[in-house]
Amino acid sequence: MSIGIPLITLNNGVPMPQLGFGVFQVPDAETTAAVTAGLQAGYRSIDTAAIYGNEAGVGRAIAESGLARDDLFLTSKVWNSDHGYDATLRAYDVTLEKLGVDALDLYLIHWPAPGRDLYRDTWRALERIYADGRVRAIGVSNFEPAHLDRLLADAEVVPAVNQVELHPSFQNRAVVAANAAHGIATEAWSPLAQGAALGSEPVLAAAAAHGVTPAQVVLRWHLQQGRIIIPKSVTPSRIAENLDVFGFDLTADELTAIDALDIDGRTGPHPATFEG
Repeated sequence: MSIGIPLITLNNGVPMPQLGFGVFQVPDAETTAAVTAGLQAGYRSIDTAAIYGNEAGVGRAIAESGLARDDLFLTSKVWNSDHGYDATLRAYDVTLEKLGVDALDLYLIHWPAPGRDLYRDTWRALERIYADGRVRAIGVSNFEPAHLDRLLADAEVVPAVNQVELHPSFQNRAVVAANAAHGIATEAWSPLAQGAALGSEPVLAAAAAHGVTPAQVVLRWHLQQGRIIIPKSVTPSRIAENLDVFGFDLTADELTAIDALDIDGRTGPHPATFEG
């Protein structure tokens, strides 16, 4: 499936590329070119969402790529306003239509939106889609340990993935531990925190030692800790650079120094209060 990219085996046995291509905040008009550049560089996992408004752009790139559907791993997410059993089933059909595919590889609840108190009903819909063979794996995004516990109390399927904010300045350790306890893979969105930690001494020192960029150091830090990551760029050179992170290994001391950069520096909304 992927070209030189390690695969993570999810808890239901489905392999997922450990490094994928994200399109958050990419306008639909620019998405086709960006995804095309990503596919040409070697990415085979694409992460989008209904709220991004660019599923159609992703679909155009896929259709024009000439790649077999089985060679791609596609992820999208149901938005907060579509929580609820029936609404989620409808939202999934809309996502498939926009992407121009018959099924996704991974479908996520984008946020728990606890004020709506519908994420368990939404999960039942994802379980239905999964049971019907219309998606290869299902998961969640931005779920805190309390949300996971409540979901799992009456879930039939354990989420395969929890996609959360995670980078050197915000390592989200409690969520990572909860994911591991339940056999859920941790996927990091904003793995570079829009550059927040790239100027730190440990990252710069490692970059100099290995002859790579600070961004490549941070992406490598994620990978060596077993996380799935989805860096985003619309610049072809940066798209290729973000993929070129398999030719070096950070030392144990370098990993520890980057671990020490954690300052609870969340950049996105808090899942306990965000309703969208």
